[in-house]
Amino acid sequence: MTLEVLLSFIAIAAIAGYFQTVTGFGLGMIVMGATSGLDVAPVASVAAVVSLMMLTNSAVALPGKLKHLDRAVVLATVLGIVPATVIGVLLLELMSSRAESVLRIALGLLVCYGGLSLVLRPRQRETLSSRISFFISGVLSGLCGGLFGIAGPPVIYQCYRQPLKPVAIRNMLILLFACTSSMRTLFVAATGGLNLEILVLTAWAIPAVAVATYAGRRWPPRLSPLAMRRIAFVTLMVIGGGLIATELV
Repeated sequence: MTLEVLLSFIAIAAIAGYFQTVTGFGLGMIVMGATSGLDVAPVASVAAVVSLMMLTNSAVALPGKLKHLDRAVVLATVLGIVPATVIGVLLLELMSSRAESVLRIALGLLVCYGGLSLVLRPRQRETLSSRISFFISGVLSGLCGGLFGIAGPPVIYQCYRQPLKPVAIRNMLILLFACTSSMRTLFVAATGGLNLEILVLTAWAIPAVAVATYAGRRWPPRLSPLAMRRIAFVTLMVIGGGLIATELV
């Protein structure tokens, strides 16, 4: 690994950490999209690093926050996440060697979808969705998490449709992201995929994100929540659209 690659990755991780702190959204998508678009590191390596970063975030955020979650709903979603995450990792290995352009286009579409989800908010239901519905959202999130380390969009859409308090939704999402990241990391480690490059990138990325998070809390931009959502939307659409356009051209 060259010093240029390491510094580029640290800079992207820091920007993504600050961005997520002030918007509440986008760390994994910015890191995956920007590093892929700039060809900083392989998609598989960055996805593994993003999973480890998410695990660190969850370890800090989860303790004492799980008392009021619907266990049946969580279980149904996790049952979909676990096998789909493994399938996603296997697809990533296959596509990295045989269909890298398709892989980057899929990542670009996922990042664009994440941006659109900021402005196209789902209508909230009056009753809780069925367990099968949560299972399906778990399968889709597991596939996204296995492929790119980004499990967010499908399960975020599913959870924000439910008649639940915002704090319950946030805690449920953190738990589901932790499950996806844990399953992905365990499977990659068991198959010998946690190489030195991934460990070095993670070791540097976590402190960079921590410092950027502090900066975001200490010196947030003086913008309204609506303005921040619009900035997040434009940023993700530019990153995702750039990935797609580059591969198509």
